[in-house]
Formats: sequence, structure tokens, C-alpha cells
Amino acid sequence: MATLTLSTELPAPVAVVWEELRHIDRHVHWMADAESITFTTEQHEGVGTQFRCRTKVGPFVTTDVMTITAWEPERTMGVRHSGLITGEGAFHLVAKGDATDMTWAETLIFPWWAGGPLGALVATPILRAIWRRNLRRLQQRF
Repeated sequence: MATLTLSTELPAPVAVVWEELRHIDRHVHWMADAESITFTTEQHEGVGTQFRCRTKVGPFVTTDVMTITAWEPERTMGVRHSGLITGEGAFHLVAKGDATDMTWAETLIFPWWAGGPLGALVATPILRAIWRRNLRRLQQRF
């Protein structure tokens, strides 16, 4: 299991940050590892929204099915990963004056054929570096 928690301060009010995050299809603009997002439900936001996310990390490419599991405007967006790698994650937002503190937490489970716990151990620092870069890319959108 890989457990990652990263935080950053975004230079925009929480309402502005949420307006960006709530558009799930825009995540490909700041998540370097997310190549494409295709909705599989008619709804594109809120609990129950499902989509396929083609993800590329180095030479590894996978298409995960993701389901939104939590949706609290201007506070939380949660997601469940199904596919090659399974798990759950969430973005948490906290207003900080004219800025927003954002925490991104994920727990991912690697199957035995992807190394199981050893695969997770190897992948964790790589994913942490990618997600740090993703958060810097998100900061630049404000």
C-alpha cells in the first residue's frame, strides 16, 4: 500500500480554487500523469460521477475507472480508484484569508503482479515527486 499526503498553499480564495477543481476534465491541465479523462456517466460532478483516466508514469500506462465518493463544495472532493491500481484519495481545501490550503491524500493498493507492498514502496517516492510537480502546476493556474 502506498499512502501519500501532500499539502500546498494556493494563491487564490477557496471559492476560486473550487471552481477550478470541480471541473474534473480540467485536471489533465495540471496533473502531468493524467493524459486524458473521459466521463462514463452523464453527470460530470458530484458524488457518483464516474470517469476513465488514462494515466502515464514513465513507461507505465493504465486506464483507471474513478468514482467521485465525496463532494463538499469548497471543502472536499473524494475519489475511489478501480483498475490496475486500486485505492482512495481526496482533495481537502481550507480557506486561509485570500489563499487556500490544499491537502491531497491518497492510499493506493498495488496488486501482487505489480510488486504488491514492494511495488508500493518503490512507487511512493516517484508518485510523491510527480504529485508535488502537479501541485506546483496547479499553483500556476491562479
